[in-house]
Amino acid sequence: MLMRLFSTLFYLIQQWLLDKQDLIRERRHDLSILTEEEYQKIFIFFASVIQTLGEQLKLRQQVIATATVYFKRFYARNSLKCIDPLLLAPTCIFLASKVEEFGVISNSRLITTCQTVIKNKFNYAYLQEFPYRTNHILECEFYLLENLDCCLIVYQPYRPLLQFIQDMGHEEQLLTLAWRVVNDSLRTDVCLLYPPYQIAIGALQIACVILQKDHKTWFAELNVDIEKIQEIARYIMNLFDLWKTYDEKKEIQGLLNKMPKPKPAPQR
Repeated sequence: MLMRLFSTLFYLIQQWLLDKQDLIRERRHDLSILTEEEYQKIFIFFASVIQTLGEQLKLRQQVIATATVYFKRFYARNSLKCIDPLLLAPTCIFLASKVEEFGVISNSRLITTCQTVIKNKFNYAYLQEFPYRTNHILECEFYLLENLDCCLIVYQPYRPLLQFIQDMGHEEQLLTLAWRVVNDSLRTDVCLLYPPYQIAIGALQIACVILQKDHKTWFAELNVDIEKIQEIARYIMNLFDLWKTYDEKKEIQGLLNKMPKPKPAPQR
């Protein structure tokens, strides 16, 4: 029953499930300037910016996750030179808060929060203050909507994860760790490549290994493509390996300087 439900949802989200080769093709301009690892580090950084903005604005994790997926979907089809990620990040938060029915964040509160977060939390990356104002966010939102083809409902792995945990026999420790792994997965490409229920299973598998929980029978009874689950687990484990050597505070300013940038708007 669970798998039938998730298969139906899979049909609904297929428009935004991309192929690895599609991603490589769309990123070819950026990857002619950045290495794949540098590109990933930049996206890890901006996922952290979105997470921190969301937490400062007291948003639910679902809203933050949706904003992160919007961000990744936009750049899955556009170069980094199209829009400054520092502008797109709060724009994704602004749109996601409305779509997820959290309520509209006031323009002044959003800009003030961006200024505070960049100044206090990310001053190792940006020496100057947050440069954008309300009109930039509103203009960027229209461009974002157009690029998302107005497909704004994002199915996240959190709901299937809760249902899987319930099916396994509720284990709070396993849920807590798997939930964190799902959050970490937003720093990878898995949300662009795999449906949410498969990401939830991949996160559960990693959590079981870390906690040394033996649920092999439960996993064996699932009617899923186990190779896809292993691929998801590898993406997330590769992220964990990258984190071991990635010193963001030392590296990110150089990466942001190297990153392709939008041309400045003409002066009026």
